[in-house]
Amino acid sequence: MTNIEYLKEWIGANPLVWSMIKFLIILIIVLTGIQLVRRYLKRKISNAIIRYKAQKGIEILGYVLLVLLTFTYFSGAIKDFTIIIGLFTAGIAFTLQELILSIAGSIYIFLVQVYKPGDRIEINGIKGDVIDVDSIYTTMMEIGQWVSSDNYSGRIVKLSNAFVFKGPIYNYSKDFPFIWDELELPIRYGSDMDLTKSIIIKIASESLSEYTANSKSEWESVVKKYYIEDAQIDPTLSIKLTDNWIQFNLRYIVDFKKRRFTKYLLYDKIRMEIENTNGKINLASSTIEIIKIPEIKLNLDKNQDL
Repeated sequence: MTNIEYLKEWIGANPLVWSMIKFLIILIIVLTGIQLVRRYLKRKISNAIIRYKAQKGIEILGYVLLVLLTFTYFSGAIKDFTIIIGLFTAGIAFTLQELILSIAGSIYIFLVQVYKPGDRIEINGIKGDVIDVDSIYTTMMEIGQWVSSDNYSGRIVKLSNAFVFKGPIYNYSKDFPFIWDELELPIRYGSDMDLTKSIIIKIASESLSEYTANSKSEWESVVKKYYIEDAQIDPTLSIKLTDNWIQFNLRYIVDFKKRRFTKYLLYDKIRMEIENTNGKINLASSTIEIIKIPEIKLNLDKNQDL
């Protein structure tokens, strides 16, 4: 018995296999036809918008035709129909895996409360304020990029909810709507250091008292909810000696949406207080001191051979 005769006998003994082969041939013909029509429309339609809609329409009609052919082809055999429905479902799941992940992500966001409209988050390298969460997309008002600090860039970003399963999510406001920030101040050697410390601490305590008071109760709730060490809420000041100046570092807590304005307020008040010290405190800056200019000798003998 030749291989061809054996194959025919095997196919005859397994009608399901032959049925599946015929269905695959029909599937290939329909998909090929869809691609040929799409390419024809791409060549013949010059308007980009109309061309895109026409191609999408043909694609959708092709898929609808495939579904109808599937139901028609396998309607006579319940066993075959069950098998093909399983294969069809697996194909749909593979094809639409991103959409399915997005829908699952929206359910996860809602149940676990990963974030909600009004929260400031960073996800997939994009930072912004959440302005809407639907079944597929999270919509954010972007901050940063080409603008400094935490200002809006003006771009509205739509991000697939599937990204909640693909990487870290930084939430600036969930459970604890405050962040720690730092301010650095270079002071020249020879300045009144004790006076400098008192000025910085006084201004920080006065300007940040509201944030400090409001954040303490919030932080207590975070410590009770999570396995985390207690942290210093009040403003703290540290000093570092460098080659050029004394570096004052003020660490403080602030509302996550008011970081830029608060830093500006602190700098401005400290500047005015330093100016009122009549030279007791001086801000430092990078300087270059030239110790000696090396002597340069020029030989201007015209008779010397060049």
